[in-house]
Amino acid sequence: MSVSATTHLNFHGDAREALDFYASAFGGQATISTYGDFGMPAGLPDTDKVVFGLVFAPNGFSVMAYDVPGTDSPRAVGTTRRENGTTITDEPFFIALRGETLDEVSGHWDALAEGATIVEPLAASAWSAGFGMLTDRFGVTWAVSVDAAQG
Repeated sequence: MSVSATTHLNFHGDAREALDFYASAFGGQATISTYGDFGMPAGLPDTDKVVFGLVFAPNGFSVMAYDVPGTDSPRAVGTTRRENGTTITDEPFFIALRGETLDEVSGHWDALAEGATIVEPLAASAWSAGFGMLTDRFGVTWAVSVDAAQG
């Protein structure tokens, strides 16, 4: 018997774009269904928004997302600010992405970094061969690291 958890992200109109971006970044496939696909009448404001979205990649990466109904404009999930020359990220959560080697996580880092705010550059740390944090262009913060057991 096993159990797994998948991160589920909530967006305000840009879930489809985010899911396509994550599929590209991780070499996966996006599966997307809209409220209209599940019977919402055409012409209503949320008909074309994502009610179920999933990215699954052969390497085991997965993430789910949807558009919160009744919201009209995209909004970032969290906030990042500069304070005394330091980037501070006020987030209710991060996504922790771990890989076995620096080469493995570097490719994903580079893809996620497109349009992102770098909180901490990906570099060797006291506990890992590579650790970094960024807030992607959708407002999701990623903590990327090499598994300490391997690093």
